[in-house]
Amino acid sequence: MFTLVEMTDTVRIPPHLFHIKLNDAVIEELNNKFANKVVYNVGLCIALFDITKLEDSFIFPGDGASHTRVHFRYVVFRPFMDEILQGRIRSCSREGVHVSLGFFDDILIPPDALQQPSKFDESEQVWVWEYETEEGTHDLFMDKEEEIRFRVVDEVFVDTTPTGPKVSEAAEADKEAKKSPYSLVGTISEPGLGLLSWWNSIG
Repeated sequence: MFTLVEMTDTVRIPPHLFHIKLNDAVIEELNNKFANKVVYNVGLCIALFDITKLEDSFIFPGDGASHTRVHFRYVVFRPFMDEILQGRIRSCSREGVHVSLGFFDDILIPPDALQQPSKFDESEQVWVWEYETEEGTHDLFMDKEEEIRFRVVDEVFVDTTPTGPKVSEAAEADKEAKKSPYSLVGTISEPGLGLLSWWNSIG
């Protein structure tokens, strides 16, 4: 679920940080820039692990800050494909079941990846697994806040950096708001996956 990624960046140290050690100033600036941010094709940055190399610092004309090329390692959230994770149901919609890990919310289990047969209950706004037994069919509801175990089957990175002139500020802002820079797709259509309470009661 968490990996250690080697990264390189040029860190700008503003003059008001010159009174502290370079290493400490670099750590502060790296965490300001990367902590809880998604790096395209890398993942969600969690915390700085260590600094492996500091190159020479430079001050450019017209800028009183120092610029230092830094090599470092960062703890990143990026599950591998087929990894089993456990979270809580955040909500349900016709798109599927939306899951949260607490620190990461952009996880979707689409309808075709649910236990089958499943149906969407419009009145309750929940997905329901129609579990078949010898005594008949039992409706198992996927209620909000229930603990759920799922397998990661896909990841989606979206480059959200602004590009070109904006035709409509409002339309562009609305479009950007709907984009998530990093999201996961999961499945629960296998034995042992789905709500933890299902397998406790079925077992």
